[in-house]
Amino acid sequence: MDTLWLLTEILMINLVLSGDNAVVIALASKDLPPIQRKKAVWWGAFGAVVLRCVLTFVAVLLLGIPFIQAAGGLLLLWIAVKLLLQNDDEVHIREASTTWKAIQTILIADFVMSLDNVLAIAALADGDLALIVIGIAISIPIVVWGSGLIVGLLKRFPILVFVGSGILAFTAGEMVMKDPKLGEWLGGMASEVHTLLPTAMACLVVAVGGAHKFVRKNA
Repeated sequence: MDTLWLLTEILMINLVLSGDNAVVIALASKDLPPIQRKKAVWWGAFGAVVLRCVLTFVAVLLLGIPFIQAAGGLLLLWIAVKLLLQNDDEVHIREASTTWKAIQTILIADFVMSLDNVLAIAALADGDLALIVIGIAISIPIVVWGSGLIVGLLKRFPILVFVGSGILAFTAGEMVMKDPKLGEWLGGMASEVHTLLPTAMACLVVAVGGAHKFVRKNA
């Protein structure tokens, strides 16, 4: 059951965080002829997945260093907040005129935009290579086929963004508590901190996002 719940969390995070990546692929290749467009999408997605695998494995190694995991948790918390506070701006990217340029555009954009996804999967998997591979494998169809579907789902069901942000914030709290130094110090204050901190961070992010949406709606 724990593994099933982790996979569900990874799927939800991928759904919320892979939207921009999928849109980039769609925009970068939209002016190419159909055959070249399909080739650019597949090679771009393949390259992006390989890149994400490498980055995630590097992240797993780095997260073992004292205070790095706590810093990653705080960064992931900021990403969760930003996800709820961002405006509905379009992703701006230059359309490519050749297959190779489209692949380059997709790879560069995915590298820049994958930090949140990499951190979240690395933290959730907690060094479990099988879960990491499965989590990244889940992202393949999402990134390749999901551009219009993801954007449509997130606009139609805004609650998905709140759920994804809440999971990210909870994961951020768990990252802080798993830090070899800071987590041990916080856990020494009270054993309940291991559960309370992630839960409090998740509730805080959802509350901030809800308040922001209420203010914007009534402005």
